[in-house]
Amino acid sequence: MYRIGFVLLDGFALMSTSAAMEPLRAANLFSETPLYDIGVLSIAGGAAASSLGARFDARPVAQAGTAFDLVFVVAGGDGDGPLRVRDARLFGWLRRLAHAGVALGGISGGGAVLARAGLMEARRFTVHWHHLDAVRRLSPDLLVERRLYVIDRDRYTCAGGSAPLDMMHAILAARHGAAFARRVSDWFIQTQIRAPDAPQQAGIAARYGVTSRPVEAALDLMESHVGDPLDMAQLAALAGLSARQLQRQFHTALGAPVMEVYRRIRLDTARRLVTGSRLRMAEIAEMTGFASQAAFAERYRRQFGEPPTATRRQA
Repeated sequence: MYRIGFVLLDGFALMSTSAAMEPLRAANLFSETPLYDIGVLSIAGGAAASSLGARFDARPVAQAGTAFDLVFVVAGGDGDGPLRVRDARLFGWLRRLAHAGVALGGISGGGAVLARAGLMEARRFTVHWHHLDAVRRLSPDLLVERRLYVIDRDRYTCAGGSAPLDMMHAILAARHGAAFARRVSDWFIQTQIRAPDAPQQAGIAARYGVTSRPVEAALDLMESHVGDPLDMAQLAALAGLSARQLQRQFHTALGAPVMEVYRRIRLDTARRLVTGSRLRMAEIAEMTGFASQAAFAERYRRQFGEPPTATRRQA
């Protein structure tokens, strides 16, 4: 049997874990002989607690050895937890697996853990969109991509949520054929198989409820230039309109001026960083394009009715 291990880090997302394990269980169900041996592990062993409190009995990695074909690290998508993992026992074991030729994978924030362990060099990979910017700051050499899943030789990573279903379909199709993989997908009523480059979030038009292509293009530019804001002239030129025309279309579509919408996007990003990370306020101000921490704090207070430090205390 093909041996697959799942290292569950506390706070792992139950949905992501099930979406990865259940297709393997179904593959065993539909085969005359079992195809996959699934092992559940954690750093210290015992009960690994999920984001919802459900627990899996797990073996400690120190006792697991290297007799695996593929090992996934499963880390929750909340906060910046995966980026703070630095456990020597886990990193040492993962490096021994890599040295032994075992394929490695990451689910949700798991790719960030592998990157922290120095195991994603010269490999394309992905993580949950919440961690994407933080992972990119680890090193300019990391080949992290905003995809549902990435399979690069002996590295298997996916964004979490329901994305493991799509990645597992690709793995089963490669190992057992498309018809067998389709049978497993049908078992879970997965009627549409998404491509690896499918978006991790709903598109701009769906999220903002806009139909104007120039407005959609401008919003896309705003979301991709949070830390290095574009000015009005740049936004208009890149969207293919004059500044006046773009302003008019924003008022029609969103009921607000262009730069006010842009500021909200940056402040919403800042709020997620305030509540979901341990970054210093000065770092958050810089990452969201404010000239100083004081300017950031003032704009934040105007938008949310409290300073960012108060938001963090309540998080």
